[in-house]
Amino acid sequence: MKKILSCLLLGLSLVAPAVQAQTGPLRLEITEGVIEPLPYAVPDFTASGSGGAEIANQLTRVVAADLSGTGLFREVPVDAHISRITDFNAPVRYADWKAINAQALITGSAQVTGNQLTVQFRVYDVFSGAELGNGLQFAGTTAGWRRMAHKVADAVYSRITGEGGYFDSRVVFVSESGPKNERRKRLAIMDYDGANVQYLTDSSAIVLAPRFSPTGDRVLYTSYESGFPQVHVLDVGKVQRRVISSREGVMSFAPRFAPDGRTVVYSETQGGNSDIFTMDINGGSRKQLTSAPSIETAPSFSPDGQQIVFESDRSGTQQLYVMPVGGGEAKRISFGKGRYGTPVWSPRGDLIAFTKQSKGRFHIGVMRVDGSEERLLTASFLDEGPTWSPNGRVIMFARETQGASGRALLYSVDISGRNLRPVRTPDGGSDPAWSPLQK
Repeated sequence: MKKILSCLLLGLSLVAPAVQAQTGPLRLEITEGVIEPLPYAVPDFTASGSGGAEIANQLTRVVAADLSGTGLFREVPVDAHISRITDFNAPVRYADWKAINAQALITGSAQVTGNQLTVQFRVYDVFSGAELGNGLQFAGTTAGWRRMAHKVADAVYSRITGEGGYFDSRVVFVSESGPKNERRKRLAIMDYDGANVQYLTDSSAIVLAPRFSPTGDRVLYTSYESGFPQVHVLDVGKVQRRVISSREGVMSFAPRFAPDGRTVVYSETQGGNSDIFTMDINGGSRKQLTSAPSIETAPSFSPDGQQIVFESDRSGTQQLYVMPVGGGEAKRISFGKGRYGTPVWSPRGDLIAFTKQSKGRFHIGVMRVDGSEERLLTASFLDEGPTWSPNGRVIMFARETQGASGRALLYSVDISGRNLRPVRTPDGGSDPAWSPLQK
């Protein structure tokens, strides 16, 4: 049995070796146009063992929420089902699922033995009357049932769209509570859908701009713990942190990891001037990449680590620029009316997300890496801080409402501007940063 997760899931193996993987006609092509969501059915997974029925029901509902939450899939209500799945291995009655226009059928089972949980699932192409790939099995503890649900949904999403999923991922963000003029901020981490919130710092010091490492085990952020903005790195598993930039009289902020996870790019302000630097994560060599009498900040690496996009007001207004990873001549890529900031390179490498302020409104938008094909996805009193899902198809950001009682909340939207959805958190939230898929 292949070991895929050391702490949560014990194994992943094929459970239907008699059925060969096949590529059926069922395929959802994701384009930037408006599409009709693909109807699917996911009857409650069958259950065995003490507590199995409750876990099976909860797990099935999370799978459905993941898929339907993309806006690409539409669940056929359980009340409309003609067939009932009571045996995971029983033959599928395709005619019953065709009759309710379910194009995909997901079946599964949850077996509980003590505190151990084994989950199996299969995906069927209803109209071709065949299984879509082989069934899979996940095993671990009952406490990990939610992650297993996300992994099932990721596998289903990948089989039907041909692209990687993003459900088994986490988001680190700044949790905000209290009145607007006395806002308390602390780092928090949660599942991508807002579940399982845990706090990583207390609210004794202002924290800003957390960013995951490429492996998802560390977080960079800016803290005012010393009374002065400094870049910290936090080990997520141990919840241990340390300062990595503490030069006297120098403010450091807006950090991000390089794709190699060993280098950090960030901004320093000294004497009223901000420039961009890189530094070894272990406090080694430090290199200045920009040197201009303007504000240079919000750097973000390209996925191949060869370029950096950043914001600068060197042209008189806040615009986006791209420069080689070692510094040197920077090329301006934003030319629309308004101010551009907080650029983030897509993990696919094809787009850059940004915040734009124009005519008194804030927008989250995307453009090609050469600045072409700018597209605004949102508009509100204040939208800011975009972050990419691991597959580069969804953007999460913070939206603050207007007025003295205004709150900052998290939202997500896909790159076509469709499917704008709130991400529920216990308090307010800002500065989200999406992790890679968990291992």
